[in-house]
Amino acid sequence: MEPVNSTEVSEFFLKGFSGYPALEHLLFPLCSAMYLVTLLGNTGIVAVSMLEARLHTPMYFFLGNLSILDICYTSTFVPLMLVHLLSAQKTISFLGCALQMCLSLSTGSTECLLLAIMAYDRYLAICRPLRYPMLMSRQLCCVLAGAAWVLCLFKSVTETVIAMRLPFCGHRVVSHFTCEILAVLKLACADTSISEVFLLVGAVLLLPVPLAFICLSYVLILATTLRVPSAAGRRKAFSTCSAHLAVVMLFYSTVIFMYMKPKSKEARVSDEVFTVLYAVVTPMLNPIIYSLRNKEVKEAARKVWGRMQASR
Repeated sequence: MEPVNSTEVSEFFLKGFSGYPALEHLLFPLCSAMYLVTLLGNTGIVAVSMLEARLHTPMYFFLGNLSILDICYTSTFVPLMLVHLLSAQKTISFLGCALQMCLSLSTGSTECLLLAIMAYDRYLAICRPLRYPMLMSRQLCCVLAGAAWVLCLFKSVTETVIAMRLPFCGHRVVSHFTCEILAVLKLACADTSISEVFLLVGAVLLLPVPLAFICLSYVLILATTLRVPSAAGRRKAFSTCSAHLAVVMLFYSTVIFMYMKPKSKEARVSDEVFTVLYAVVTPMLNPIIYSLRNKEVKEAARKVWGRMQASR
């Protein structure tokens, strides 16, 4: 089979679950419902954190950024995936593939950094309460969040350009339901070592390093909380961190499971199903966790809803 130069590639075929039509019809309503919950839940978190003055704090500023990230991440692939689940034509243009790859990498990477920033915010709030308003100013919040978005976008653009400039061979069938970069690299008929080195460096900087920072922050938080004399004070300190800690555990446990499990030579449909559910379920659960574990969010949501009803 003769190699096809990358300039001649006009589209890719996303294999997804094309060999399992019954599974496609099962996944369509399930993923549609979860995507709808993701949009509504995260939009609700953003709206409440903006409309309720009590939530104009660094913690809810970062939570709003996390919700926007979850909306952007799922929207990079879920709408097209839903179309492909019911269609025999499962193609995506070369430019569309590059855009989907870049945005998925960028939003996923930004979430890693944002979770670490949120852990740092909780550390300052609990371990340095008197200096917290000065240390975590509005300007610093904007700088930290903006730097995370911009740096990860730059990293993702670089990785995408390097990957998509490679020449591709033959059938151009991507064994995935999205233009996932590792699945696309398997189609290249040139040396992919440069792209793989960039991905490895990015993975090390954005997975174990932020996770180690988060763990260190919570060790210090735990040590400080245990020195609080009153049980009520300890409960209050733990309650402000429990939702973030649950989101961190959910995010990193699924990522570690997906990328650290033994690789089989042939892709299994069970792995693909888990990948879909992981990619859709995690962003859906984040607003649910913060709503259920945080009294301030629930009270603010009730106040905003009450004002909306009263204004009618």
